[in-house]
Amino acid sequence: MLWKGKEMNQNKADPALSTDLSREEQADKRIEKNEKGGLWNNKLLWTVISILIAGISIWAVVSQQKEVSFRLLAAQLMQANPGWLLASVVSMLGFIVSEAWAVRIICRSFGYHPGMHNTCAYSATDIYFSAITPSATGGQPACALLMMKDGISGTVATVALLLNLTMYTFSILLIGFVCFVFRPQLFFEFGPVARVMIVMGYTAQILFSVFLFLLVKNERLLQKICRAALRIPAKLHLIRHVEEKQEKLDQIMREYRRCSEMLAGSGVLLFKVFLLNFMQRVSQISVTMFVSAALGIGGLSMLDVWILQGYVVLGSNYVPVPGGMGVVDYLMLDAFDACMTAQQAVNLELVSRSVSFYCCILLCGAAMLWYYGYQRRKKKKASQ
Repeated sequence: MLWKGKEMNQNKADPALSTDLSREEQADKRIEKNEKGGLWNNKLLWTVISILIAGISIWAVVSQQKEVSFRLLAAQLMQANPGWLLASVVSMLGFIVSEAWAVRIICRSFGYHPGMHNTCAYSATDIYFSAITPSATGGQPACALLMMKDGISGTVATVALLLNLTMYTFSILLIGFVCFVFRPQLFFEFGPVARVMIVMGYTAQILFSVFLFLLVKNERLLQKICRAALRIPAKLHLIRHVEEKQEKLDQIMREYRRCSEMLAGSGVLLFKVFLLNFMQRVSQISVTMFVSAALGIGGLSMLDVWILQGYVVLGSNYVPVPGGMGVVDYLMLDAFDACMTAQQAVNLELVSRSVSFYCCILLCGAAMLWYYGYQRRKKKKASQ
């Protein structure tokens, strides 16, 4: 109290200093507000672009098959098995919940205890923004901001999301291995271009997984990348107070090192996170398998449909298009056209893609908005 009183007296005795500080604080607030406005304007722009890409993708799917009829699609949906359709929806929900569960386990290992509704909001935010930005670049930053608003330190949020992304990538590699070992012949159901995309996608995932592993294990590499990210905009005079930001970065890296050391001795934790990420990928791919069973499409076993969809994931995951829109559609039709009628291929593609991607994104967007409103109401109630 004596120290606070002394500080207050000093500020009162020096009104010029107080005025300068208030002006600087106001300027910082204006800058922060403009940055947030620019961030949300950027996300809004990508949302609009993603809607346009989605519309073009659906139009391309339908227009390339002249004999396709929406009337037959509607009739087949009316006759679809409701149990298998429900299974596809549950599988889509599993895609969201698996990531939420993984992030919750990681946060709890560092002493944070977010509820499942919190981590489901983090997962929904990650999935939504990953789907509307090229190469999923917007998902993790948006998720990290939400985590920090809930009181989770930036370092823990970074480590948690980076570890989750690493295990997510490893799970794709395992799925690719399963596909090539159990059904190598289905790889040749794809055309030459699609086969090249699948091989390139799998190779890119291997390289990316090695890079992510190095980031998790070696904080010096991450620190060099972050320092370069600070130097470049500083030289262009786009950021201020570079020295302060550099000191803060060094402090974060020290905390990051401690977090990494904690994770290094937690084999059980790493296995759990990997298993949940593997379940997440399995859930997403299984949507197509369940839709195929619901529509009664013959000619392929459920396992064959799952394997083909696994190859599609490998081929589309590295292409820098929001949500893989257009690319996934092309690869699915390229494979399924060779195994079933054109009408069946389009029906399977449109319905499964609607459940696994479009409905998932709408649900994630709604959950994200609900959580944002929930946090605002909670903050307003606490301030009263």
